[in-house]
Amino acid sequence: MKLKNIIIVLALATAFTSCEEQLDLAPLSAVGDNGFYTSADEVEGAVIAIYDGLQTLPLREFALTEMRSDNAKSKSREGDWAQFEANTVAPTNQAVGQYWAANYNVIFRANVVLENLDSVSVDADRKQFEGEAKFARALAHFNLVRAFGDVPIIDQVIIQTDEDYFDRDAAASVLAFIDADLASAASLLPESNEFGRATSGAANGLLGKVRLTAGDHAGAASVLAPLVNGSTYSLMSDYSDVFYQEGNNEILFAIPYVNDDVNESQDFSYEMTAFGVRAGLNYLTDDFKNSMSPDDTLRAPVIVSSNNANETGKYLTTSADVRRCGNDWIVLRHADVLLMYAEAVMGTSTQTADANAIAAYNAVRKRAGQSEVTGGDALTKEALADERRFELAFENHRLYDLIRFGNATSVLAAHAAATGNAFEPTDLLLPIPQAEINISAGKLTQNPGY
Repeated sequence: MKLKNIIIVLALATAFTSCEEQLDLAPLSAVGDNGFYTSADEVEGAVIAIYDGLQTLPLREFALTEMRSDNAKSKSREGDWAQFEANTVAPTNQAVGQYWAANYNVIFRANVVLENLDSVSVDADRKQFEGEAKFARALAHFNLVRAFGDVPIIDQVIIQTDEDYFDRDAAASVLAFIDADLASAASLLPESNEFGRATSGAANGLLGKVRLTAGDHAGAASVLAPLVNGSTYSLMSDYSDVFYQEGNNEILFAIPYVNDDVNESQDFSYEMTAFGVRAGLNYLTDDFKNSMSPDDTLRAPVIVSSNNANETGKYLTTSADVRRCGNDWIVLRHADVLLMYAEAVMGTSTQTADANAIAAYNAVRKRAGQSEVTGGDALTKEALADERRFELAFENHRLYDLIRFGNATSVLAAHAAATGNAFEPTDLLLPIPQAEINISAGKLTQNPGY
């Protein structure tokens, strides 16, 4: 059967890879092309396959996010990579096509689990597996709807003849579907789990971001408040430990990798920070470097590499093989939650004097050694956006923050003009991969501007 990116119809591989960290990706069982799931062990093997699929998502996501913002650029401005910073992304761009396919592959794997839960007899296990599958399915759909806008919702395992699933669903409908998946996942998942596996806190944290994206500020505040006030997660005292003491208490969800492992390593660290001959991707823009406060001395040595001021220091590798790096990818951490909570409380206003929102913002500022909002002053939307830019730099948040805060067009148009590029509002969405349009026989339509 020919592989179709959008409807990944191949069954799980007969052997899954292994991971030396807490999340063990070794197969608990193997199910072939025509197999079915008859035991909890086999279903858990399918759950682990979801996490294996998640490892492909961050590999080039930085190009689709940070390099389309005012944070990052390429070293040489060549090939497909230059398209992201120049706002000339083509429907045939390989990184875009791979990102689409990788996310739908995760969705396929999640749907496989959800369709085989009857094989799990222990209620607690069944709930956890269902929660993990819904969390991953929601995360992948969220990646897609923010990147491409209207996208197909895939809520079951489909085959090539299921053409009703090829049409694009409205972004609002996709966000509502994601919201429902995450709310369900949060009710099913445990508070704690092996590092790298989803928890109720991770589901609620991501749900808060989804609701902010949908403009539901009150709904976001309701799910974020317990995370802000609870004791499960906390800020690391040292900013560098967030990235170099992996598996720490600040992380709600991360995708783990292992140094020097042919299956469980990643190369995005190499692309950003390797020495010698390299592509040179995700380099700091002059705008980013010039916008950082000279007083931001606690974060600067981590954000900016001591080896090269054009590179970020968050992903310096310790691997023997520079193309097989083990830096984990943090999807969601407590500092992000604190700042999202302040954003949710602020709502559509340009500032807030709410004590809880200010306390959340100040906690992040204090850890960074930066001035706090005091003396009855209000927290402004501009200050919050700036804090998110630097606290979460090169973690793939900036572009979507700008869109959510409503100033993406003005900021990115000014940045494009300053760097000799053009910008149109239609550039806020990526093109639908041309290969997918071809596969769908035209049922998938292209985004405006492409």
